[in-house]
Amino acid sequence: QVQLVESGGGLVQAGGSLRLSCATSGRTFSRYTMGWFRQAPGKEREFVAAISWSGGLTYYADSVKGRFTISRDNAKNTVYLQMNSLKFEDTAVYYCAAKWGVGVRNVKEGGMDYWGKGTLVTVSS
Repeated sequence: QVQLVESGGGLVQAGGSLRLSCATSGRTFSRYTMGWFRQAPGKEREFVAAISWSGGLTYYADSVKGRFTISRDNAKNTVYLQMNSLKFEDTAVYYCAAKWGVGVRNVKEGGMDYWGKGTLVTVSS
């Protein structure tokens, strides 16, 4: 069993930055591919970024490529999402998720094993 708890959301002006964290429990965290998803009001949840178990591979949605960076610290059982140059359309609830045994490109298909409860990011224009 893996539990995920997101933090770091808040209100930020357009052009600003936020860093989200996802703290996990469980001794097998380092074996999971991790992903960030988001859901804006009135929209379906969408893939944002993914990182391999080792941290050596990453994959991003086109909408955030070059602005967001996903990373992980397996010693701390934590995955991060650094968000720069935020736009109004980045406003959403951001979810951390974990899946065993998939490549980073497969994460966007969903079907994750575990989900956090989300953290709200609001970008003011």
